[in-house]
Amino acid sequence: MATEAEFPQKLQCLFQPKRFKILYGGRGAGRSWGVARALLLIGAERPIRVLCAREFQNSITDSVHKLLADQINNLGLGDFYEIQASRIVGRNGTSFAFEGIKNNTTRIKSYEGIDYCWVEEAVKVSRASWGILIPTIRKDGSEIWMTFNPELETDYTYQRFVVDSTDSERKFVIKMTWRDNPFFPPELLSEMEADKRRDPDYYLNVWEGHTIQMLEGVVYAKEMRRAQEENRIIAVPYDRTVPVSTYWDLGRADNTAIWFAQRVAMQWRVLAYYEASGEDIGHFIKYLQNRSYIYDHAFLPHDARARRLGTKLTIEEQLRESGLSPVVVPKQSLLDGINAARIFFPNCYFDQEKCADGLNALRHYRYRIVDGAFSNEPIHDQFSDGADAFRYMALASHHRSVDKRGVLDRLLAAKEQARAAKEIRESGRNGRGGNLGWLG
Repeated sequence: MATEAEFPQKLQCLFQPKRFKILYGGRGAGRSWGVARALLLIGAERPIRVLCAREFQNSITDSVHKLLADQINNLGLGDFYEIQASRIVGRNGTSFAFEGIKNNTTRIKSYEGIDYCWVEEAVKVSRASWGILIPTIRKDGSEIWMTFNPELETDYTYQRFVVDSTDSERKFVIKMTWRDNPFFPPELLSEMEADKRRDPDYYLNVWEGHTIQMLEGVVYAKEMRRAQEENRIIAVPYDRTVPVSTYWDLGRADNTAIWFAQRVAMQWRVLAYYEASGEDIGHFIKYLQNRSYIYDHAFLPHDARARRLGTKLTIEEQLRESGLSPVVVPKQSLLDGINAARIFFPNCYFDQEKCADGLNALRHYRYRIVDGAFSNEPIHDQFSDGADAFRYMALASHHRSVDKRGVLDRLLAAKEQARAAKEIRESGRNGRGGNLGWLG
């Protein structure tokens, strides 16, 4: 079925085969509008399966369902496509499905035969979610399309798909702004000019698609900036002579988030971070057991002692039965916890790769805006779970029980830690351990 439609010049790449098509930039460029049209036209020519994904989708209204429906009407394809409540299907078998990645990992993994995956607001997709989604889109010739406005320069999606030039033969990376859209509406032009006069930095990010170093109102902005400047976000080694503690934030509808860390001398090595949504506690226990760490304690928030519907044991009791050693962190006010985290931050060294999603949560954990000003209350969103777990780590560091080992045992343990640290320093000088001089 032939249908005529116009596209900006930079969107002609949508009709050329390539595994990844990354369309990013400022507002008003017409990226999402163009992707919707292209997929609908391709689906009218031949039967395809399209998965429209995003990091979080609480309902169909969060998806691009309405955008596709509007473009179906604009293209005159109302007789060809049937717009259902949660799907769109074509007369030739073409289908569009809509999913959130984070809350539906099992469903995402079950998708078969996807020809095109369109990831909207792709900058919000975490490293872990990409690790689930990309292997799912495995049909020969399948493609993954992304549209997003960039935020932080450090965001995983931006770094992997825009900055990293490796694998360039398999991807189109196209930056688009309002200048590339011949259909840019005059109503948006006046809004853009007002933003440019009022806040030039905001204008550059939102309209020109420039990245920013730090979001406004970030709770740990100074601490994260110092960690970066002081080279405390690097490859952090695991010391097998020191046990690893875990620090949890428990989610019901939200994520459950866990930080993995060990204390070596006066430094805290934050080795890894893990989060998942919609999983019971058995999933997380199995995840811990499958790692090669030797564990000390599992530090939990106060609600770990609450009995949940349908379970005989509390979270604390289930962890204890599994062989872990749970400790409930004393309840403190949110403000006290944030202050504890700020004091704790300078002692932390984060593994850049294994903590990527946790660091992303800390970079995006922001105060709520009330009456045009930032309040003292952080926003509860997809980033708050990782930030809350880090807050419990800071509180736990102030409430750890006194070491009851004998003097000789403690001296021997300290001697062993010093020996391990010396080996790591020497391997760093020999080019084997990277830049780990902070252990000195």
